[in-house]
Amino acid sequence: MDSTLMKGLRVLETLARSDEPRGVSELARELELTRSNVHRTLQTLAAAGYARQGAAGTYECTLKLFELASSVMERVDVKRCAEPHMRRLAELTQETVHLSMLSGAEVVYLDKIESPQPVRAYSSIGGRAPAHCVASGKALLAEVSDAALAEMFGPDLPQWTDRTIRTREKLVTELATVRESGYAVNHGEWRSSVGGVAAVIVNAAGRAEASIGVSGPIERVEPKSDDAYRDAVIEAARAISQEMGCAAYPPPRASRS
Repeated sequence: MDSTLMKGLRVLETLARSDEPRGVSELARELELTRSNVHRTLQTLAAAGYARQGAAGTYECTLKLFELASSVMERVDVKRCAEPHMRRLAELTQETVHLSMLSGAEVVYLDKIESPQPVRAYSSIGGRAPAHCVASGKALLAEVSDAALAEMFGPDLPQWTDRTIRTREKLVTELATVRESGYAVNHGEWRSSVGGVAAVIVNAAGRAEASIGVSGPIERVEPKSDDAYRDAVIEAARAISQEMGCAAYPPPRASRS
């Protein structure tokens, strides 16, 4: 492993996720690197066009990262197929709609449509969430083999709220229910005030491609999670899957090993 490259990527990722320009000393403390190491890395990133130096010696990312990400996103057909169905789901539920993909033990939000309501679930495109805590993540994890789940998670799972699933054993049990019902629910497991409902999107080969779901204040979402929202989300996932070439939704389930 190239340690210099890894350090550089850590600096770039931290800078990209920062809400404001960052100073060399501040980044060095946060990343537990030497000030000279961080300074050299930032100078290299600036020379390559990924960062720029601002006032008082602080640094921020340029749009070059966005340009690269946009090129990747253009190759993700699910985003194009999902867009009209996301809008229809948002209009029907009046809640925030997410399109998500699995990335290790987390989900990444590929796209979203914000709820028009003043009190709503807040998130950002490109943001991440622990997959075992959110409906979009559980919908995708339900398609992962038990062996792969064991590689992702230890026996005890990270806790976020009192309602977070606490063990891999309980997660496996819930994922079996998700496969049986065709949808997943978040009962305030990542943010205690936010609930959600999601279903998996599959491609022409019958493999999980992404998930689509609604999220919002738990007092609005939870009462509808087993009827109106469930049906709307499953129908959206089915329509997107069919556009991606899926002949039968949901597809036949593969072996869990």
